[in-house]
Amino acid sequence: MENDTSILKINIYGTEYPIKSDAETDTEYIRRVADYVDKKMREIDQTTQSKSSLKVAILAALNITDELFQERGMKNSLVAEMEGKIKSLQGLLDSTLNQQEETF
Repeated sequence: MENDTSILKINIYGTEYPIKSDAETDTEYIRRVADYVDKKMREIDQTTQSKSSLKVAILAALNITDELFQERGMKNSLVAEMEGKIKSLQGLLDSTLNQQEETF
C-alpha cells in the first residue's frame, strides 16, 4: 500500500505553515480553515494594542472557540426541540393507532 501524502503550504498571519495531508484530505477544506483562522487573527490585530503574534493567536482562538460553543448550544437546543416534537408526534400516532384498533 502506497503512502499518498503531500505537503500543503498555507499562510496564516504572515507565516507559512506546511500541512501534511493524505489523498483523502480535502485540500480546499484545509485552505478554508486556514483562511478563517488568518481572518480572525487579522480582525484581532485591528482591535488590540498588542502586536504579539502569540497574544493575537490566543485571542483569535478564544473568539473561534466562543463561536464554536455558541453554535453547539444552538444545535443542542434545536436537537432538544426536535426530540420533543418527535415524541409528541409518536404519542399522537400511538393514540391514533390505538383508537383505530379499538374500532376494528
